[in-house]
Amino acid sequence: MSHLEGGPEPDKRMLRRGFLGARNRLTTDDLRSAAAALAERALELPELARARTVAAYVSVGAEPGTPVLLDALRARGVRVLLPALLPDNDLDWGAYAGEGSLARVQHGGKTALLEPAGERLGPDAVADADVVLLPGLAVDERGVRLGRGGGSYDRVLARLAAHGARPFLVVLLYDAEVVEHVPDEAHDRPVQAVVTPSAVRRFAGTRP
Repeated sequence: MSHLEGGPEPDKRMLRRGFLGARNRLTTDDLRSAAAALAERALELPELARARTVAAYVSVGAEPGTPVLLDALRARGVRVLLPALLPDNDLDWGAYAGEGSLARVQHGGKTALLEPAGERLGPDAVADADVVLLPGLAVDERGVRLGRGGGSYDRVLARLAAHGARPFLVVLLYDAEVVEHVPDEAHDRPVQAVVTPSAVRRFAGTRP
């Protein structure tokens, strides 16, 4: 599929608006039931069952909910790392120690984020992860992820590559956000799987 005139960014902006609009129409009950189902599906992944350290994130707003999954991983004895946004949009990391270990942080005019309140481990801490759970707005049949456009996770993926780290990359989405095609760029690194409330899907062509 060819890109629109001007490259992938106009395509991506249009797609982001559409997916965000659909999320904003979800009800509280929709969000709650989707979060429970998402956790159930994700916990079926053998890569998560084997993982000692998982880099994840705390969902905000109408994102597919992660708190149930975070607590389930911690109950299994998994070390869970959560991001803290830095002024340049890079991510620092801290360990998750339960709901009480999170602090609500307002970053300028952006949505307030729940971040780990304890010790900061540095941006390179993500390289210790066996699995990285990524946020996104969509993923296509090749495993190409559409992010929100801030570039934070592009930096994370570049850092992993620079360290020679090869964690299992998983994006967490709603069912309707698995699509045929997402505009991509040369630096995009495909994920290996997507978890939605109804299914786990692995992508052909990404490394095992």
